[in-house]
Amino acid sequence: MNWCILIPLLVGAICAILGYLLGKLLGGGNDNDCEDRIAKLQADLEACRKSRVSLESDLKTTQASLASSLTAASTGTLVAFDAAAAKAVFGKKIKENDLTVVEGIGPKIQELFHNHDVKTWKALSECTVDKCQSVLNSGGERYKIHKPGTWPKQAKMAYEGKWEALLKWQDELDGGK
Repeated sequence: MNWCILIPLLVGAICAILGYLLGKLLGGGNDNDCEDRIAKLQADLEACRKSRVSLESDLKTTQASLASSLTAASTGTLVAFDAAAAKAVFGKKIKENDLTVVEGIGPKIQELFHNHDVKTWKALSECTVDKCQSVLNSGGERYKIHKPGTWPKQAKMAYEGKWEALLKWQDELDGGK
């Protein structure tokens, strides 16, 4: 027998045995392991789906609660206009949401604010001074000279029905400045 042929056959057999053993050791895989992993992944997927449904339900509940809270808050802070109290303080009839009650705002400036969807004392009280100035600037050169620094605060006082405090403050102001 020729030893030259026997050595490669022996080396090949040893490599095959070692390859098989390493595959079993490192791969560790048989069909049962794959089926177990698939079953675990499917269970995890189902748990995620249930969690998503639960979270969506919680989100809808929270949104509904928030919407009702906002509605309650917006209607709860509404201050009723008392024309008699305003007339008693100012000595003349005051219309609700008449922006000319604010010192420094006349009919033309009121019209500018109405054109910019600022039609109530509350809306004016929520404006920034910069927003008021941009409304004035939109009217042209003759409106740019006005100083709206106190207008939002005056409008808030009118909105809240603080007529005496408003009149006292306006007596101290010079054309709304």
